[in-house]
Amino acid sequence: MIPAKRFYCYKFSALTVSLLAMLLWSPLSQAAEAGADNVITWAGCGITKKSFMKELAVAFEAKSGYTIKLEGGGATRGLRDAASGDINLGGSCRMALPEYDSSELFVTMHPVAWDALAIILHKENPVNSLSTEQVKQIYLGKITNWKQVGGEDAPIKLYARKGKISGVGYAIRQYMFQDSTIEFDTSPQYVVRSSGPLEKAVVKDRHAMGVTGVSSARKRDVKIIGLEGKEPSFENIRDGLYGFYRPLYLVTGPSSNDAVQEFVRFASSEEGRQVIRDNGTVPYADAPKLASKLLIYGRGVR
Repeated sequence: MIPAKRFYCYKFSALTVSLLAMLLWSPLSQAAEAGADNVITWAGCGITKKSFMKELAVAFEAKSGYTIKLEGGGATRGLRDAASGDINLGGSCRMALPEYDSSELFVTMHPVAWDALAIILHKENPVNSLSTEQVKQIYLGKITNWKQVGGEDAPIKLYARKGKISGVGYAIRQYMFQDSTIEFDTSPQYVVRSSGPLEKAVVKDRHAMGVTGVSSARKRDVKIIGLEGKEPSFENIRDGLYGFYRPLYLVTGPSSNDAVQEFVRFASSEEGRQVIRDNGTVPYADAPKLASKLLIYGRGVR
């Protein structure tokens, strides 16, 4: 985070000092708290960025006069860079995991939306739904051909996220397998660094399969299929009928300032929630009962 400007003075009068103090704490000087040129820097979960962060940032900018600079980098970057102060605000699609890195102890998680993990296929793949057990068997390398699940006689090319604690990688392991250390059986050539390349690969590869956030998958030319016969529609996610979901968070570090906190409040306000809804994503406050259901996966929301 870029620190506020500091003024050094040795021979100012008491009146001058008082005037400077008023300036420093007035609403007109709040821009300094966000950094140079009224900029708030955000980085983190690519799914959150693609799904609604751009639109949320534009709406906030129109109200506040701040500029939100958006970068990707994944959930882990969002958490750790917010903790260190390298960014003003982070985005994450997983909870903090201080057991992997102690810096994640020093962040505050602000859940703002619900995202479903969607199974995506090439548009021409005839498969319309898979069971949870079938998905698990594909990840474990026990189902390897599309004909085993009602599709064509062709190998399943499973694209997976690199890293066990990426937002999607961790969610699949924890929520579907209840084992955050499990290894997936997929070819190294289909292991990608982030959700964006995974989604783009499925667009091009007729025999591909991947799991990503539905909030960003909706904006790709892919086929989103059902899980246990339920599609990850807005209504099914909100009502808890589609069971493979997780929260999306804004992340603040120990040095977050008033401008950052103002953006967090905006994201959870009715105006911010409407921006999130307009992008096909369920605001966190619209479905409070979903949080308790996450406990069946072994880890709650925090």
